[in-house]
Amino acid sequence: MRLALQLALDYLVRAAARARKGSNLCSPRGGGRGAAGLPRAHSRTHLRRRPVVPILVDDRQGPDQFGNYNFNFETGDGISRQEQGAPQGELGAVASQGGWSFTFPDGSPAVFSFVADGAGYQPQSDLLPTPHPLPAHAIAQIEKARQEDALGANRPSAPGRSYGLP
Repeated sequence: MRLALQLALDYLVRAAARARKGSNLCSPRGGGRGAAGLPRAHSRTHLRRRPVVPILVDDRQGPDQFGNYNFNFETGDGISRQEQGAPQGELGAVASQGGWSFTFPDGSPAVFSFVADGAGYQPQSDLLPTPHPLPAHAIAQIEKARQEDALGANRPSAPGRSYGLP
């Protein structure tokens, strides 16, 4: 055990010495050393300057003493978001509604709205996928099952007293 510890310590000392000589051992991307002689965390070629997007509108209210709130913001690149909510029912679960919009790189608009309440989160948008319509045979089968339910065909019957062959 003592020998293993000595070997590990010796390896670390040699690695530190190589790093001090400018080796890329401590910099997997080959970033080398910075002005202070410390290893660089990353290569500066990976950083991209992006324009600062201004916040045009930033209105926030609440939550107040009852739990009501609302907010609205818009950015200079066309993103907007708004939401309002209030506690509902005996337990005070918050029901909220709102939406957001932005513009895709191709210039087409994206508009979403939502309601979140006791029935769950319900988003709305022309961009959301919708299920395919049911085929006619599936609709006919559903209707047949509904009619059978109405006639009581699914009610349990009394068990028979004989289990012989018909």
